[in-house]
Parts: sequence; C-alpha cells; structure tokens
Amino acid sequence: MKVILMQHIEKLGAKGDLVNVKRGYARNYLVPRGYAIYATPHNMKKLEEIRAIAKEEEATRLEELKALASKINGITLSFIRKTDEQGNLYGSVSDTDIANELSSKGHQIHKSAILLEKHIKELGVFDIELKLHKDVEAQIKVEVLKEASAEPEPAEVTPEPEIDAPEAQPVVEETPEPQPVEEAPEAQPVEEEKIETPAPVAEEEVTEPQPVIEETETAEPETAVEEPAESEE
Repeated sequence: MKVILMQHIEKLGAKGDLVNVKRGYARNYLVPRGYAIYATPHNMKKLEEIRAIAKEEEATRLEELKALASKINGITLSFIRKTDEQGNLYGSVSDTDIANELSSKGHQIHKSAILLEKHIKELGVFDIELKLHKDVEAQIKVEVLKEASAEPEPAEVTPEPEIDAPEAQPVVEETPEPQPVEEAPEAQPVEEEKIETPAPVAEEEVTEPQPVIEETETAEPETAVEEPAESEE
C-alpha cells in the first residue's frame, strides 16, 4: 500500500516521500497517528505542495540541529554506578540513560540518534557518536564512575568559647652594675726539680745446688714368736 509521509520516519523516509508499506502498518500505526496519509488521487494532487512545505521545514530543522550539535559536541556526561570488588557494574548505562541525561541539561534528543551498539557495563570514559541528521553529527563523552562507599559522618565538635588572655606586662630587665676587675698576680718562675739517676744494682752470685744424700732405712731384726706348747692330757 502506498502512503505519503507527513513527517520524517526513521528508516522509512522524510516528509513528502511516497512510500510503499504493509496495509496493517499503514492502517494501524502511520495513518491513525498522523505520520502519513493514503496516496489517493485527491492527496496525490497535494503531493507537490506537501513537498514544498517539507523542504522549507527541513531547511529550518537542519539549522536547528546544527546549532544543537555545536552545543553538545564534546560535552561529558557522568554516570555513577555501583560495582563489585572487581569493578564490574551492577547496572549499565543505556541509550535511554544518555538521552535522559541530555534532556536534563536542556538538549532534547531521541535515543535513536545515539549510536550505542551495546549498553556500557564497565568503568571508564567512552566516546559516543550522535546522528542528529543525515548531514549533522556530534560526539560526546560518557564517563562511568564508581559509587563511593558510605562512610560514617564525623561527629560535630562544638568549639569551646575563647577566653581572652590577660595582656602581658612588659618586663623591665635590670642592668647589673659593672664590678671592678681585680688584677691577676704576676706569675712566679717555677724551679725545675732535679731527677736523680738510681745507682746500678749489683748482680747476686748464683750458687750451684748441692747433691742431696738419700737416707737409707735400717731394717730391724725380726723377733721370733714362740708358739705355746701343747699340753699332754
């Protein structure tokens, strides 16, 4: 079935294009939503007028997209995610997250314009291409950071009231009166003591040792012991 597009449809065509689509797609989606009209003889007569209007609108839209690209080109979007001990994200960053973050900064961009092949599931900085128009592109950076672990807040310390210290009184140093200097007595000459040289010691004569005579023990005569005589019975 042929229809005339009344606005730009991604991967289908621009406003004023005559395209062929399935009957159910036209009847249930394109025509009810005002995205297209049936290519009837009456509407075909308006085709040139529709294309002329679309051309003017396209020129205006192109200038707006170029201005938008110059604003967002090079900006960095930061996302904070929880991670495990190895640094793996518990969640991810999707094209929807990026589109919502751009919207929060005042830049309305459809997620289909964000060329993200797959969701980001790791920490780091990533370059993301944006296809705002067939003739308009931009590039942004997406920074994925680790969520800081919660730490207990330090208790507030109430400062003690300051007590004004008494002013210090100047200290007057007393200068001592100079004392008269006594003259040192003259040094007396020191007499040198004479050191007497000791007299030489006479060498003692060494006497030769005398031979020692060993005493011989005198053997005493043995006394005969008489045995008692046996008595006769």
